Amino acid sequence: MGKKQKRQRAGLFRGEMEILAMLWKEGPLTLSKAHQRFAQYGESIGYPTMQTRLNRLVDKELVRRSNERPAIYQAAVTQAEVGLGHLAQFMEKVGSGMVVPLVAHLLSEADLTAGEIKELRRLLSRVESKKGKE
Repeated sequence: MGKKQKRQRAGLFRGEMEILAMLWKEGPLTLSKAHQRFAQYGESIGYPTMQTRLNRLVDKELVRRSNERPAIYQAAVTQAEVGLGHLAQFMEKVGSGMVVPLVAHLLSEADLTAGEIKELRRLLSRVESKKGKE
């Protein structure tokens, strides 16, 4: 994923995220169906606003639009891909792009259970194993 794509995925407006959430859950939809169902996922918006937002997401290459009539819109990215963009942006803001300050910040704010601490140790051990094989 290029830097431009990471910025685009991280720089989504709330309304755009709500539309993506709808497409992830509902699957491909026409503009009309997306407009009808959107109230379940976000604040109700007008038909032209829905069309504008969908077209912006198409321009950002986050949603695909079919050539058939009526056009069908579907998510072109997964939730995980969008989440990675947000995480990269957050990591840059909180830890200057470095992992340790970010993790230190998160751990200082968290009230971890014994199970979560065990899971973190397991993850660190797995990273250490990978580094040892390189």
